Amino acid sequence: MNKFLLEIGVEELPSRYVEGAIKDFSAKTSQMLEKNKIAYEDLKFYATPRRLSLIIEGIALNQEDIHEEVKGPAKKISFDEENNPTKPLAGFMKSQNVSLDNLIIKEIKGVEYVYANIFKAGIKTSEILKNNLADLIKSISFPRNMKWGGKNIRFARPIRWVVSILDDEVIHFDFEGISVSNITRGHRFLGSSNIVVDKVDNYEKLLEDNYVILDQHKRRDMIKYGAEKLAKTLGGEVEKDEALLEELTYIVEYPNPIVGKIKEKYLNLPKEVLVTPMKGHLRYIPVVDSKKDLLPYFITIRNGNDQHIETVIEGNEKVLDARLEDAKFFYEEDTSKKLEEYVESLKGVMFQDKLGSMYDKSLRVSKLAVKIGEELEVSEKAIDPLKRAAYLSKADLVTKTVQEFTELQGIMGSIYATNSGEEDIVAQAIYEHYLPRFSGDELPQSTVGSILAIADKLDTICGLFAIDQVPTGSQDPFALRRLAIGTINIINKKGWNISLKDLIDSSLFYYADDMTLVFDYDDTKNKIIEFIKGRMKTILQDGNIRYDIIDAVINAENYISTVFKKAEDLNNYFKEDKKDLIDALTRVHNLNKKRTEDVEFNEELMENEFEKALYLKQNVILKDVDELIKKKNYIEALDLLSELIEPINDYFDNTMILAEDEKIKNNRLSMLNEIDKICNRIFDIEKIVVE
Repeated sequence: MNKFLLEIGVEELPSRYVEGAIKDFSAKTSQMLEKNKIAYEDLKFYATPRRLSLIIEGIALNQEDIHEEVKGPAKKISFDEENNPTKPLAGFMKSQNVSLDNLIIKEIKGVEYVYANIFKAGIKTSEILKNNLADLIKSISFPRNMKWGGKNIRFARPIRWVVSILDDEVIHFDFEGISVSNITRGHRFLGSSNIVVDKVDNYEKLLEDNYVILDQHKRRDMIKYGAEKLAKTLGGEVEKDEALLEELTYIVEYPNPIVGKIKEKYLNLPKEVLVTPMKGHLRYIPVVDSKKDLLPYFITIRNGNDQHIETVIEGNEKVLDARLEDAKFFYEEDTSKKLEEYVESLKGVMFQDKLGSMYDKSLRVSKLAVKIGEELEVSEKAIDPLKRAAYLSKADLVTKTVQEFTELQGIMGSIYATNSGEEDIVAQAIYEHYLPRFSGDELPQSTVGSILAIADKLDTICGLFAIDQVPTGSQDPFALRRLAIGTINIINKKGWNISLKDLIDSSLFYYADDMTLVFDYDDTKNKIIEFIKGRMKTILQDGNIRYDIIDAVINAENYISTVFKKAEDLNNYFKEDKKDLIDALTRVHNLNKKRTEDVEFNEELMENEFEKALYLKQNVILKDVDELIKKKNYIEALDLLSELIEPINDYFDNTMILAEDEKIKNNRLSMLNEIDKICNRIFDIEKIVVE
């Protein structure tokens, strides 16, 4: 089996870049091989902090032969009277680089055409690689790139070497003076910097002999199971954190889990105050007991072997001591006052220059939260905690702990609220109003926390839209998309009937009224509605809802949770053939659009049996459909509407709806309007696609 190896040797890559780089590297490699018609069996991608590696297994040594027939002009315009090529044929032959000997005639539907019979023998894979590898490397994308040494290459970190081997043959290519060879480098301190890779099959073993575990999955398992094994010897278990595990995988090349101790005096601090510097700043893995309480140990991953291990452990403990001493000082300073006493200081913390301080924001959020609570008809017992939670929600932003560890906002607010004697419901809401913080994060559980989270997120979205600070393309510096998705998911999970337009109206009103902010109210409102609907579309698409069903419900409905219920029901309903129903309702809808006068239906103006039959049937059915829609039983409602298919078709086939008599015409349209109106309460029928 022939194999090709490409290794891009770099200065240490940021761990957060690596997974994305592997995916992009994979996609670009596949495209390159497909474009150049190079057959292969498998692609394998590996990454360490100092290298991105590609191994193509079962790669063909030659490009596939190209044999194709390209259609040219019709025969009748291709040759003159003396059978010589005309200008159209000559141009075609030149474009395909063929002679008369390579032309054939084919007949298509009675017309003869000239075809170029093209055959190109596949060239050597080594030549194709030589001509494409530099561009392949340059095409790998990262969140940020850099330039170095006067080179024109842009990459996440400076490239120091490249290994390019087909089996045992070096595939050289020009790469702006960077070495392209069969020489790689091992661990920065423990391995050799001059490892000759004699053939691809030996590559991984040569690196391992030089303290580099190439396969990231193997490194991950070494970290995961090594840490778990150590934790068990300490009578505990590791606190699971997939993000930390991934980060550790990409910051070491030769993982070696080791144990350090936490001084007893720090264990009285809240767990979050301990864990945040351990994980977020030092990449240490906490050890917990069966109740998830911290034990006085941590596990860190050394990038190396067991040499001087005691010195390494001692150094890690000293670093952690310094961090925890700071955390202890901050926490003790913060708890010397009640949380409420920090609220006044929010007047000096800007939310946004044009939108006032965080104090102003907390007041607006409080009003909006109460408005939402009243619309949801929550009990009076919930309104007072809601006001209190809103008032205190941002107070922890001015505490020393949160200023040092910003990721603890909300968490520390909740802890300090409890320490200050606030109700549990208030403390929980302070924590929950930041949720969800990232994709896949938990949603607020409590009613008060959920309402506060919605109010806080909408206040941010509406305020920034009002001053035209909106997301553009991939740029979203204020994470408004995440806030909108969080708002949608909270409302949908709760199943709350909250009017999207009313929420935005209220939020914008508080900016215009309290902040005297000047902006185009209607234009801003419409932009926010479209923005949030855009996020709803994304969520529905990710849920495999048909595009036409999404379009059919999202613009016809103002209640977020109802949009999702309708979309799911209709997606299931239209998995079966419902063409007859859609055709019948579409006939009604298309004629109803011609209605110009709003007149009351008059039974006495009915003229034929088909008109009477439809009227009697719809009179009974539409009342029941109305009730089903109110109960959100959309599938049952559509099933019931299906009973109108036959009377609708009979009516249309036997009646001139647009009669010359205006009274008769308007009366007939008025009857159809009742069907169309109730259909519009379910979906926009013009968006539904049927085959």
